Amino acid sequence: MRVALDKSGTCWRGEDFADLAEFMKALQAGGYPPAIVTESICGQCGGRAFRVAVDAEQGCAQRVCVACRDTAFIADSGECWEDADPAGFVCPCGGSEFAVAAGFALRGGGEVRWISVGLRCLTDNTLGVCADWKIDYEPTGHLLSRA
Repeated sequence: MRVALDKSGTCWRGEDFADLAEFMKALQAGGYPPAIVTESICGQCGGRAFRVAVDAEQGCAQRVCVACRDTAFIADSGECWEDADPAGFVCPCGGSEFAVAAGFALRGGGEVRWISVGLRCLTDNTLGVCADWKIDYEPTGHLLSRA
């Protein structure tokens, strides 16, 4: 039996990707609700548990699969990674392994306007957004496959 998303405390908690997607849509990072929320899945092994490094100021994030250590940039993060000062993200509970999702807010023509990176801590199920940034170029369709 599925337990409902818990919004009762100071932090939302969830148990699966659907809960994380609902949280991200409600949060509306940058003031824009994501039209698409895509779950991060390791391209090498299919894993869904990651360590995450972010530079929220620069607007970029990288994920490392816990199972096989494959590394991938989220959305266009690789384009600014060299200039970034990333740090490993840690949940307030101390957990450092997460389920990850990318949220894409779109412009009227379907181009990506805003990206948010959502996390669900695999230790205590706390939901959050670790980074978000504006996209000010086109075309952007390639970003949708880079969660």
